[in-house]
Amino acid sequence: MVKNTPSMSSLHDAMDDLKVSPPSIQARINSLGKSLQQMPQTPPESNVNLNQPTQLVGTDAYTKLLMNRIATGTANAEEKEQWQQHVAAVKARPNTQEGLHRAQWEQRVAAVQAQSPHIMMMGLDHMPSSPVQSTSTIKQQGPADQKWQDPSGSLEPDFTTRAPFGPTNHALQDYSMQMMLLEQENKRRLGKARAEHDCTMREDSIPEHVWPQPVSPHQMREEHMHSERGSAEPGSTPQALFGSTGHERKDFELQLMLLEMQNKKRLAMARAEQDAVVRESAGAVRVVHSERATRQNAAKYTGPFCRFLTENPTVFHAVDAVKRQLVGAGFTELSERDSWDLKTGGSYFVERNGSAMIAFTVGAGYEAGNGAAILAGHVDALTAKLKPISQVPNKAGYVQLGIAPYAGAPNATWWDRDLGIGGRVLVKEGDKIVTKLVKLDWPIARIPTLAPHFGAAANGPFNPETQMTPIIGLDGTDSSPFEHAEPFSNPPLVYGAHDGANAFIQTQPPRLVKAIGNALGLRADTYSSMVNWELELFDTQKATVGGLSKEFIFAGRIDDKLCSWAAIQALVETKADATQSSLLHVVGLFDDEEIGSGLRQGARSNFLPSVLERAVATFTHSQGPPSDIMGRTYANSFLVSSDVIHAVNPNFLGAYLENHAPHLNVGIVVSADSNGHMTTDAVSTAILKRCADKVGAKLQVFQIRNDSRSGGTVGPMLSSMTGIRAVDAGIPQLSMHSIRATTGSLDPGLGLLMFKGFLGGFEEVDREFRE
Repeated sequence: MVKNTPSMSSLHDAMDDLKVSPPSIQARINSLGKSLQQMPQTPPESNVNLNQPTQLVGTDAYTKLLMNRIATGTANAEEKEQWQQHVAAVKARPNTQEGLHRAQWEQRVAAVQAQSPHIMMMGLDHMPSSPVQSTSTIKQQGPADQKWQDPSGSLEPDFTTRAPFGPTNHALQDYSMQMMLLEQENKRRLGKARAEHDCTMREDSIPEHVWPQPVSPHQMREEHMHSERGSAEPGSTPQALFGSTGHERKDFELQLMLLEMQNKKRLAMARAEQDAVVRESAGAVRVVHSERATRQNAAKYTGPFCRFLTENPTVFHAVDAVKRQLVGAGFTELSERDSWDLKTGGSYFVERNGSAMIAFTVGAGYEAGNGAAILAGHVDALTAKLKPISQVPNKAGYVQLGIAPYAGAPNATWWDRDLGIGGRVLVKEGDKIVTKLVKLDWPIARIPTLAPHFGAAANGPFNPETQMTPIIGLDGTDSSPFEHAEPFSNPPLVYGAHDGANAFIQTQPPRLVKAIGNALGLRADTYSSMVNWELELFDTQKATVGGLSKEFIFAGRIDDKLCSWAAIQALVETKADATQSSLLHVVGLFDDEEIGSGLRQGARSNFLPSVLERAVATFTHSQGPPSDIMGRTYANSFLVSSDVIHAVNPNFLGAYLENHAPHLNVGIVVSADSNGHMTTDAVSTAILKRCADKVGAKLQVFQIRNDSRSGGTVGPMLSSMTGIRAVDAGIPQLSMHSIRATTGSLDPGLGLLMFKGFLGGFEEVDREFRE
């Protein structure tokens, strides 16, 4: 807001001058300050109407920057034009604030200061001087049905029971910007007053209507230096407004400067808290609300999500990428093999099998028995995995690859696609076996279709074992004992690290061994150090935005790296809020959901209960958590089972239930099923809706037709295992279980912002549903 500030030395000198001011001068300064508060309240002459605060259309970073540049006078012509467009858009909206009187407005300002004193700013010439009233008092004085409506729709419906500017960061942003404009207006009015009253006047003869308004540190600094140089001519500067010598005025303005700098620092601290409004009441835990779910806020997550999909094609790569992000964000890795020493306010994660992970933060106010806000999903996707012995006999001069289906892939959508190979490889290094990730992301494998010219043979059905075997090359000079062996002539032995050179790699296609070894940085004479691998096929086409207005994302593996990615980003972005919480914030990414979740890294395993029990045990100061503490923990918790959900397909409307067909780029979808394939019920839906309200997010609903069968996900299994209240809610997509699917370009961001609203808002919402 202020481009120039005094040097620290001059500031210290000013403070010293204030400390040694004679009592009479100090008393006069105090009197001036008191008079300034009591002066008549005249609204600014600009377009900023105190009874109708200026609101912006958007709250994205560019809009806030634009308003800041307008307020500080640094905007260029293009930015000024953008500002005019914002003003015109706001003026075009229905005015819902005309009924507010000035006294009510001032009461609301006073109440905001009482609840959040750190946002007090200089430059408010309409600040009330009466004692600040509580929010409850304000509510009692106004009409019972009167609500202050925000034209942007950012405030909550139950606004009359809350702080005047609402407990959301959006309101704080608008309020701060309004104060900035008023401060700019005050500077202009002060200059005008000085130009009109440059004559010498004594303090006791100053009419009230020309009392000076607060000025910026930049103006104070210039006038202070001007006075210090002794270059002022009598009557040529406004210092006479405070006496013939100007010393009283100098001291008073220095006090104003110091106070304004303090307020500026407080405002910066408020904005640093993720632009959130913090509400604190007696005996209650402080709750920080996340940024609002808008199209502008959501758009910034489109690119990062597409990059995540492209760069992490396998479940192992995805979990490793999340692990690296968490470490970079200050999370501490835990091992299931070791004892845990957790701290309140800490952030941690633990992985299992390299393909599943649980990450969590511990609220600063957490105590054993408190609940957890949990986001749970799966990070695996449909794929085709290499068989243990992937070398198959060559046919018709082609080198082929032995693959096994995973959750129904490869299916018809995998024909004629460019397929890469990736996964994890176990490598012997000295006396250790280490795991390394590998990714051959150029087209290697392909499942060719039969041309329709061949008639019935091209129409299917097709045998997945004999007619969907990928080709990976043409027959060459490389060979292995398995390449030309008679079928069933050799026993299918399992080889390990101590079975001699080339034992394992002899069961795999030689050129694939070479490609994998080179990607790992091995030499030809060290390929034999590969003792086993777990590899799969994946579509090599990059995730990309599409549509006339780039409203879609076209990508592979959307199900369900989409919700998994959004949940992790939400946890990372709300990490700082742990200092305001008394809960555990948990994100669980499970493997094997597409095949039933029955393995140790799946949601049916003990992974989540074990992590929660061990975390709670840390804070019970005993060998293990008593059953009643875990019972209370589960009862106080809530689970959002986040998996992708079907978006409506315009070509198959008959397959959908009317009024239950979700749209893209709208928001999270609650998935319901009367037969228990989803864990959603009325209570869990209402809880999630309240969390959505707090961040302005929209919820949709999906239910399958009665003549179709619903799929399932991790919600029912986790909820029934622990007794945690739960809802199934995820991000919509088209072409589920296809090698290439579609979601909205805003959907990753809208889902992320909703997940942030759940993690940050559930604790407060849960108090509304306490039985």
